[in-house]
Amino acid sequence: MANPRLKLTLPLEINDVDMRDAFFNELNRLATEDRNTLLLTDDQGAFSLDWMRQNLPDQYFNVGIAEQNLVSVAAGLALGGKVPFIYGIANFMSMRCYEQIRDDLCALGLPVTIVASGPGYTYASDGPTHHAIHDVAIMRTLPGMTILSPSDAASTSDFAQTAYRQQGPTYVRIEKGTLGKIYEDGHDFSAGFDVLIEGTDLIIVSTGYMVQQAVTLVEELRYQGISAGLLDLYRLKPVDGSSLLKAIGAAPRIATLEEHSLIGGLGSIISEILADEGEPTPIKRFALPDRFMYKYGSRDWLLAQDGLDTHSVATTILRWITEAP
Repeated sequence: MANPRLKLTLPLEINDVDMRDAFFNELNRLATEDRNTLLLTDDQGAFSLDWMRQNLPDQYFNVGIAEQNLVSVAAGLALGGKVPFIYGIANFMSMRCYEQIRDDLCALGLPVTIVASGPGYTYASDGPTHHAIHDVAIMRTLPGMTILSPSDAASTSDFAQTAYRQQGPTYVRIEKGTLGKIYEDGHDFSAGFDVLIEGTDLIIVSTGYMVQQAVTLVEELRYQGISAGLLDLYRLKPVDGSSLLKAIGAAPRIATLEEHSLIGGLGSIISEILADEGEPTPIKRFALPDRFMYKYGSRDWLLAQDGLDTHSVATTILRWITEAP
């Protein structure tokens, strides 16, 4: 059963904690209590990592820019009874290390957490080599992998605990910078999703950074006379399809909104659930097109180039609803 409905108002209160620090502050606490908890990094930094490096030096390892080795070292430590967290940029951790994650972690069911920083167009000005827009599609093919996609500081912090408790491999997509506050500290995330806003004309299913954009989208649609609901799917694998559809309820339409390739991401997940459950609900997927982005600019500017700015999405949804037979 989904958690109680949350009331969101605009503008969202901006949490003053960087998303990476929200995760690592909690990891620091866990590592202090459990000396088997380790953090391995590929030379990536974060303010809160300085605390671990200085105060728990025997539990902090900089493996250098060698992500494949990072995964294999973590696998060996896990086999020795340790609880490793490995940290790097999302595109490198998912693509460069795929074989090591598949063979060293998933095939052995090892409790290693991959902390993947900067999903989507986070590293906008670094070009397509740094755009993590295929990572969900890649990771969800792996048996036993859990995928977590937090949308604010509270969920990011909680997922450090969730990953720590996992018996198998976990992939956590964490944002950089600060985001709006969606959940209260101590919120129960065990369902894997939450209906944040109720609506009667359609429900928008989103995840991660795009949940923040979806809150604004719902408001714009309501200004246009469209009652849109919003569901945050923060556990992308495994997904309880039956419970998810019950939470969606009688929504006549579903729109998915994600900062990921159209292929294999959130839209694919929801479409597969609808097909498997025999549900004929119309669905429209808003995602990044199947191409590389060679333009350079801010994250939101790149999203606008792909038609994922709030105004463009709202216009398409309005046309979809009003022109439907």
